Amino acid sequence: MESEKTEYKRPTWDEYFMKMASLVAERSTCLRHHVGAVIVKEKRALTTGYNGAAKGMKDCTELGCLRNELGIESGTRHEVCRAIHAEQNAIIQAGVHGTNIYGSTLYCTHTPCMICAKMIVNAGIKKVVSYHDYADEDARNFLKEARIEIVKVKRPSNTITFKD
Repeated sequence: MESEKTEYKRPTWDEYFMKMASLVAERSTCLRHHVGAVIVKEKRALTTGYNGAAKGMKDCTELGCLRNELGIESGTRHEVCRAIHAEQNAIIQAGVHGTNIYGSTLYCTHTPCMICAKMIVNAGIKKVVSYHDYADEDARNFLKEARIEIVKVKRPSNTITFKD
């Protein structure tokens, strides 16, 4: 019996960090979108964040989605949401731990909303990589105006491939 040869394809850096962001999204407590973010500098993951309620507060998995109950369309009225966005949590984590993210790249499953876009600009993040557009075209235009590079990649595989 001949041994089967399976070809291993090492992921690119974008694939690697986007898959990481997708894994982080699994921690989300949002009932609408599972969003994950990883802030990277010099090919090193610095911080992560997912969308969920503030520390110690009840989340949507416990209380239900207020936005759904009120019929609020995705991409609007962010102040009604209990969750802190993945990008916000990743930026906050950098601040809490004193991690310099100036000049970094944000890998996020979704493009940012306007609130997150403003934080990205002021945090000095230079590039946003995502595979899914969030329903906020104004935010993408804002990032372009601020000369933040936006890169769209294909959705990463949902399998982990490695050899034991």
